Amino acid sequence: MRVAVVQMNSQDDVLLNMSRAREWIGRAAEAGAQLITLPENFAFMGEEARKREIAERIDDHFTGPIVGELREEAAKRGVWILGGGMPEASGDPARPFNTSVLLDGKGRLAATYRKVHLFDVSLPDGTSLRESAATSAGSQAVTAEVMGVRVGLSVCYDVRFPELYRRLVDQGARIVTVPSAFTLTTGKDHWHALLRARAIENQVWVLAPAQHGKHPKGRTTYGKSLVVDPWGEVVAQCSEGEGFAVATLDFEYQDKVRTSLPSLLHRKW
Repeated sequence: MRVAVVQMNSQDDVLLNMSRAREWIGRAAEAGAQLITLPENFAFMGEEARKREIAERIDDHFTGPIVGELREEAAKRGVWILGGGMPEASGDPARPFNTSVLLDGKGRLAATYRKVHLFDVSLPDGTSLRESAATSAGSQAVTAEVMGVRVGLSVCYDVRFPELYRRLVDQGARIVTVPSAFTLTTGKDHWHALLRARAIENQVWVLAPAQHGKHPKGRTTYGKSLVVDPWGEVVAQCSEGEGFAVATLDFEYQDKVRTSLPSLLHRKW
């Protein structure tokens, strides 16, 4: 399977962000990617009040403008697209879900995952973030079949909770997606370590598209969108700025890793 992780610098302009997303989807498709993953907050990074305004219903019977554009791109190019994290309307108008949406090569909704772990932290650099103040948490682990391979979905802060990834592997996941908007402060110390750990302990491919650079309200994200193999090696990575990285996932190699070091079979719990 040929995959792409897209790195973006999303701002508070939905139209501009979606235009950039379409461009990178097109370029990644031209590079042969069959599954193209966008980062968390790909459509919008800005004031929470505005996020509430653009929250969409996401289901088989309704298409809002953000998901609608992704549907069109997927169908036009015949590729699978993961919209890494966007506002989805919830039962609480003030607190939409942060939802990762997966579309198949015909533009049909294949899966949605609502971010379970919300980022409520006070960082050493003085940054204070309270995602739960304006976001509702999900409660379900979600996997989906992509071209005959099971993929587990997660979002950003979830990567710090290994029990979620065990659930995804128990559901048959061979790939996990971790679309993110990791802060510069945490990213420089933890990004690679956490993603490699999740890959090694679960013997899965990890796809982690990310935000990079400066955003509204003084927020700065780390970038380094990457693909990690089941042995923990980084096999593709974006540099600075917007762009994408591609990799071919070798599932025979994954089988060899799982056979030669059968740690998943040695689990006690």
